[in-house]
Amino acid sequence: MDVFVCAGCGTELTAPVSRVALPVHTHHGRWEELHPPLMDPATYAVDPRPTGPPWRLWEEVGADEAARRGVFAPVYWLSFGARNRIVVAPGDSRSMTLIPDRCEGYCQGVDGRAGPNLACEGCGRAVATRMDDCGMWQTVWLEPDAVVRRPSGLPAAPPPDWDDLARAEHRVPPVEADGSWSRRWEAAVGVALAHLVAVTEDRPVSLPAGPVAELLGPAVGRYLPAGPGTRSVGLAGPGIHLPRPRPDVLLVPRHPLTGASWRPPGDEGALVPLDSGVWAYLAHPGETSPIPATGALPEGVLRDDYPQPPRPWHPLTPNGHAFQDTLVRLPAVRSPRLRRFYDAYRGGTGPVCS
Repeated sequence: MDVFVCAGCGTELTAPVSRVALPVHTHHGRWEELHPPLMDPATYAVDPRPTGPPWRLWEEVGADEAARRGVFAPVYWLSFGARNRIVVAPGDSRSMTLIPDRCEGYCQGVDGRAGPNLACEGCGRAVATRMDDCGMWQTVWLEPDAVVRRPSGLPAAPPPDWDDLARAEHRVPPVEADGSWSRRWEAAVGVALAHLVAVTEDRPVSLPAGPVAELLGPAVGRYLPAGPGTRSVGLAGPGIHLPRPRPDVLLVPRHPLTGASWRPPGDEGALVPLDSGVWAYLAHPGETSPIPATGALPEGVLRDDYPQPPRPWHPLTPNGHAFQDTLVRLPAVRSPRLRRFYDAYRGGTGPVCS
């Protein structure tokens, strides 16, 4: 395990933490809602792309510079913040104090709009940004040039691997306890749909029967057209059989440690990566029926007290910001067909906006 220390004075700024993949929902929450911590305890992740202030308008930056920063279609503004910022759960931060004149926020917390708002208690250097306003997952972002990673001396737990996806605790249910759709699912489906639109070039698809069609079908139907030339989509990944013949597109999990997409050996076909917890639920939904597998109630005994879980009143709606933010970062969006799709989507005239 590692700890992060202040580059100026050596004060330890985190508890011992181990690296995992950056969650796909990192920058995508639901507006005007408080969210839980992004990261699990004792973990950290690194965001390789520029994040945070300063921000510059697209018109000031231009397409060429935007492409060098990994954005391939027009957006309102681009981050010119640091790459490789490190994110930890607020509960794993240590020896930092808020900088009072940098605690701006929109509504219910701080959002980091003014830059780092946490200072090292040892030397006063600005080292990190606390973010917990509404619509944001609770995080502490360490500035890469202000901290140094060092071994903690503690042994790390076994790193997560593909085998963990079969464990019940790895599955992320699509519905929250209050009956609303999971915010993590909304973001994950938005990200996956952007990849699906890109690999199919905005053409019709057919989904496999079962949880994939039931949960994702309405969203796919809003984002992709119906008609001829349908591409087949199948679920694939560790521990489940690869559909035969191979579908045109495989929905596969991201590795929980590296974030890399799973791929069958020797396969070079189209993939759409999914949040590993969301994929695990689709691949291993588990038993949900309250009815006994065998036997029956005695004659004359009536029971209607099985607790029924709350259910959403509307189909799963992808996080629109997650969809757009992902699509503009895929080089395929520069193709004429996808650029027309994106321009219509952004302008409010595409099929998803009707």
